[in-house]
Amino acid sequence: MDPTPQRQPGSVTLRPIGQVVSPRGELIDDHWGEVPSVIRLDGAVYGEEALLGLADFSHLEVVFHFHRVPEEEIETGARHPRGNTDWPLVGIFAQRSKDRPNRLGVSRCTPVKVDGMELHVLGLDAVDGTPVLDIKPYLHEFGPRGELRQPQWSAELMSAYY
Repeated sequence: MDPTPQRQPGSVTLRPIGQVVSPRGELIDDHWGEVPSVIRLDGAVYGEEALLGLADFSHLEVVFHFHRVPEEEIETGARHPRGNTDWPLVGIFAQRSKDRPNRLGVSRCTPVKVDGMELHVLGLDAVDGTPVLDIKPYLHEFGPRGELRQPQWSAELMSAYY
């Protein structure tokens, strides 16, 4: 018998590459800028060479899973960001909320050092125990082309985030 699970067309299976070790365990929205964290790679799959060269970059992008969001809290429609009715009703895809359909987070952070299987970073907005799905170096060429635009409510929401 083939032990490989059968996938439905269009399905995706992800395996974490590691886990966040952080002093923050609470799901708090703000003040992430000075939070030190470690991304500890899964040593059963990856070796130290997987992290070679990351320290040469000023910023990294980390993709992770909001694993502590219960299925019943997933939002598929619109809501006021953070429940603040002073801000407009906007769709979940116009927000960076943890309550999104696939519970995927993307964060930019600063690498501090690589120590064996551990990547030390600053400003990663993921709590202790968060499964990390991918790490990518931030390249200027992948940044936005043209002028950035965002609504005022989002600038207000982010004012104390980092």
